[in-house]
Amino acid sequence: MRDRLRELINGLIPTGSVVQRTVKSGIWVSATKAAVRLSQVLMLVVLARLLAPRDFGLMGIALLTLSATRRFTDIGINAALIQDSDTDVDRYLNTTWSLEIARGFLLFGGLFVAAPYIAGFFDEPQATSLIRVLGLIPLLYGVRNPGVVYFEKDLSFHKDFIFKSGGSLAQFVVGVGYAVYSPTVWALVFATVSKTLVKLVLSYVLHGYRPWPAFELDVARKLIDYGKWITGASIVSFIYSEGDDAFVGWFLSATALGFYQYAYRLADLPASEVSGVISKITFPAYSRLQNDIDDLRAALLQTTRLTAFMAFPLSFGIALVAPSFVPAVLGPEWNPMIVAMQILAMYGLFHAITRNFGAVWKALGRPDYIVKTGLLRIVCIAVLIWPATARWGIEGTALVVVGVYVFPMLPIDVYLAAQLVEARPAQIYSEYAYPFIAASVMFVTLRYVAFATDLSSLGEFVLLVPAGAVIYLAVAFLLERRFDWGIQHNLRTIRDGMKS
Repeated sequence: MRDRLRELINGLIPTGSVVQRTVKSGIWVSATKAAVRLSQVLMLVVLARLLAPRDFGLMGIALLTLSATRRFTDIGINAALIQDSDTDVDRYLNTTWSLEIARGFLLFGGLFVAAPYIAGFFDEPQATSLIRVLGLIPLLYGVRNPGVVYFEKDLSFHKDFIFKSGGSLAQFVVGVGYAVYSPTVWALVFATVSKTLVKLVLSYVLHGYRPWPAFELDVARKLIDYGKWITGASIVSFIYSEGDDAFVGWFLSATALGFYQYAYRLADLPASEVSGVISKITFPAYSRLQNDIDDLRAALLQTTRLTAFMAFPLSFGIALVAPSFVPAVLGPEWNPMIVAMQILAMYGLFHAITRNFGAVWKALGRPDYIVKTGLLRIVCIAVLIWPATARWGIEGTALVVVGVYVFPMLPIDVYLAAQLVEARPAQIYSEYAYPFIAASVMFVTLRYVAFATDLSSLGEFVLLVPAGAVIYLAVAFLLERRFDWGIQHNLRTIRDGMKS
């Protein structure tokens, strides 16, 4: 039994052709995402029963502050190392380590000094101490082993699985354990810090590179030259992905922010994590195919098909089960987030089906597209978010975020991705058609069932989830048989790729 288990694990270590390595890496990335997100969701579900929505709002303010400082100082070093055509990037790592340590000390000091002013901006003085403690995270991140970049660059995601799931396990244990002892916002704070600390230790356990303080100007200049667009993309991404959170916390209240962030996390989680798995492994894979446009185009269309196949039912399903899931699992005090969660489920869908485009843009040396499209999205949201939130609260904020994605962002993203790989936009749109039909049939059928039955919230949730999976897969099978959709080919490719 032990030998068979060892043989199975060895068979899943990414080796072989690019396709085989990509598929096997996808299995490990999927396992990593599943382990990380499952532990996070379980922690949030447990803590939702122990803590108040306001506690999550206070933590949200602190996390927004931390995220802003990290995003605004992200110089894109890891992306530059992954995109580099050389397989051995050891000569860059000491300089990388020195830059990250300096950045960590800078952020820690800045957050410590700025904390009371930031808390005052949100009119929540209690957030001051939370921000200062979370300031330790960039410091810990800075001293971790830079050799972990090889986990992604070499598609060695079996090591990445241990690295990330270990941190998430620590987060769950500390968060839940402390909340049981003392149900306060500090359970969230200590859980977050413990995750980073454990990952710091694991970075040296899992990779043999040992950094030494050094700084080479030419190396730093090369890394930063590529990373300048990643920096811009990081800043822009923060503004359009978390600017709405900051606005809700400032314009409404910390409690409203708790509802909005929780709705956003749960609505975006399944669909975006599907695309997160795919984009994480396709960036290094696309980088290897950057000189073969035909193979790159085929890879983009296949990953788009696979992403859509999984993202549509997940997003439609979230919109369907939110009214039963929230009171049954989180508790009735969280009911004000239901409508926002249903709306944001559509954001999760659009986020998922376009996220893969960024990997293509970066692989082909056009990370500036991420910045430019992000700036357009920011302008559109900025014009609409104030009146919509003033009129409809967090539901209005959610409508703006989703509406801007529908138009103009989706058509622009599709056009740019198609242009770079010398495809027609219609080829990409066609990959969305079949999963949209199957997911719509699932949604309409089960919506009728939910109205026609008189079940408790928990009973309805338990019924809808498996029924939705059966209906979607049945309709997808019929579409595949009738129109030769192509999803079976994708699944066979995954199966064949697992064979070494």
